[in-house]
Amino acid sequence: MSTTASLDSFAQTLARSLAEANLAPGSAEALIPREFTPTTRLRIQFDGRDVEHGNLFRVREVKLAPFVSFEAEVSLCAGDSSGEASYMLLLIDPDAPTPDDPKFAYWRHWVLPGLKPLASAEGIVAQTKPVLTEYLAPGPKDDSKPHRYLFLLFREPHGLALTKEDVGGEEFVQRRSFDAAKFVEQHQLQLVSVNWMKGAGDGWKE
Repeated sequence: MSTTASLDSFAQTLARSLAEANLAPGSAEALIPREFTPTTRLRIQFDGRDVEHGNLFRVREVKLAPFVSFEAEVSLCAGDSSGEASYMLLLIDPDAPTPDDPKFAYWRHWVLPGLKPLASAEGIVAQTKPVLTEYLAPGPKDDSKPHRYLFLLFREPHGLALTKEDVGGEEFVQRRSFDAAKFVEQHQLQLVSVNWMKGAGDGWKE
């Protein structure tokens, strides 16, 4: 399958899954623009298992940070080149502390800037900037319905240099109520891909 065909298939599956999860473009507080179409496929793996548009992971499966990979965008904005573009990954939870009472949305789990796909290695990504928010494993309680976890990949503007203080503290309570839409707008981040999963406690039962 060609890169373009593969991306088209990814985009179609993504659009269906977002709609089914009430995360359709235009409905997620401006994080996913109404006209959004992914320009690269974002792959997330926990211990070799792929995140695939809303599949379920238990707490025990996500304790360590996942493997992140993506290729250079199929088409970049005028003036960009694949060798110059860098990207930022956000992992956020719109269902904290529970989907029935998401008063702490968005919960900020991970902010990883300066990601660059390597032209010499398909899908492999280099990290060129320090982590802005260290990975905090999703941990929904056993009595909570499964949470939705969004992996959002943004193209960074050239020269973007942020510190951890620009994002917010990393203490547990400092991660809650993260204004992701404001952060994206303030730093002129351009959404290029999305993936998402559901997370449930190890003891949660349907």
